[in-house]
Amino acid sequence: MTEETQTDVLYNGACPVCAAEIGHYQGYAGARALPIRFHDLNATDLARWGLTPDQAARRLYVARNGRLESGIPAFLTLWRDMPRYRWLARLVGLPGVRQAAAALYDHVLAPLLYRWHLRRQRRLSL
Repeated sequence: MTEETQTDVLYNGACPVCAAEIGHYQGYAGARALPIRFHDLNATDLARWGLTPDQAARRLYVARNGRLESGIPAFLTLWRDMPRYRWLARLVGLPGVRQAAAALYDHVLAPLLYRWHLRRQRRLSL
């Protein structure tokens, strides 16, 4: 993680869904020279993030201004830093929508992606 105005995103590059979504954001941010850095948890010193590999694989993490956020709050921070996605941050940040999005991410999407991650790891270790 770097300077205060920098947004750092920690994601699982081994996850095809995660890599596709973050790859899109990375291309967008790079083309506009936005101060966002993307870190694949499989090629990053996770101790700098204060996370274990298992913790890092479970959710999206974003660090900005000394704060580490995960899940929907992390997405909101990332989207707010990208002009094209600010509308999405405003929409998902609305009361009720935010809670529903967090419940969906926390109880359905993140656990599903994490299970796929564990299954891919098991296959690779055979």
